Amino acid sequence: MASLLQFIHTHLEMTYIVVLSIFLGVEVISRVPSVLHTPLMSGANAIHGVVIIGAIIVMGQADPHNYFALLIGFLAVIVGTLNVVGGFVVTDRMLDMFRSRKKTKA
Repeated sequence: MASLLQFIHTHLEMTYIVVLSIFLGVEVISRVPSVLHTPLMSGANAIHGVVIIGAIIVMGQADPHNYFALLIGFLAVIVGTLNVVGGFVVTDRMLDMFRSRKKTKA
């Protein structure tokens, strides 16, 4: 715990930027109209694909004995993958709402 507090104290500006980014992201996403949700989700899927590749590259170059960096990279890959898959599922369900249904004859 002391090392975490020391890291935050050493990188205080970076901590402020991350916290402000979180608040800004929540505000921006909460104000998106539902009409723009599908294009926004498609863009987010593309961005998270890049995040996954970046996390894999960083994990490959991390020191094998730096377990903290490997754990954070692994979590980034898992969460990014879940986000991409969830985005595709939500986008597919939204697009299904706009498809016409074929009537079957009995």
